[in-house]
Amino acid sequence: MAATSRTSPAAGSVTSAESVDPADRVDSVAESLQPQLSLRERKKIKTRSAIRRATYRLIAEQGYEATTVEQIAEAAEVSPSTVFRYFPTKEDIVLTDEFDPIMLRELRSRPAGEPPLESLRAIITEAVRLSLVHDREETLQRTSLIAEIPALRARMMESVAATSRLLCEVLAERTGREGVDLEVRVFAMAVLGALHEAMVYWAEHHHEDDFLDLIARTMNTLSEGLTLGTK
Repeated sequence: MAATSRTSPAAGSVTSAESVDPADRVDSVAESLQPQLSLRERKKIKTRSAIRRATYRLIAEQGYEATTVEQIAEAAEVSPSTVFRYFPTKEDIVLTDEFDPIMLRELRSRPAGEPPLESLRAIITEAVRLSLVHDREETLQRTSLIAEIPALRARMMESVAATSRLLCEVLAERTGREGVDLEVRVFAMAVLGALHEAMVYWAEHHHEDDFLDLIARTMNTLSEGLTLGTK
């Protein structure tokens, strides 16, 4: 997954996430992963990002349950119908990001013959790295909410299942299969389910671990299997 450098026109130096006005930037991870977005797509991402930022701000101030879609719309300076056009439910505002379509495109662009798990390891590791660089506070809040709010946990599993179906199609293409068979479905859900557990583990341990290290351990477990422990 290729990230693009952000440079200042005057100095030519890398621009930090802190120096970019959040109100004027599109979702930084999506922009870094896929710089050649059309103006229309950039506007959509910017609107989604504004809604998400407003949601996280309100939740931090008054809690998840007390935050309504009407309040979110007002804070994001859009109509409630616009919120629902981008996010079918309040849970989806917290859970949805720009990663799924980018992951699928990046997977299709990986070297032919590369083992699927190694392809996904590279893509996911880079996405996590970028999220920690550009959107760390949002990532921390998002994972904490998923770990704490039952409604979000339930909706997250629906989201994982939907992503798995999309991932299966690309995996079947890359592995030369005629269709999505059981092995592809098991593999896709194993990867996504493992990532979900790594995220919840990170949040449950108060984000004290290095998340990239947890991702590496997760991928290693999928690759090597579960070893016998020593007492």
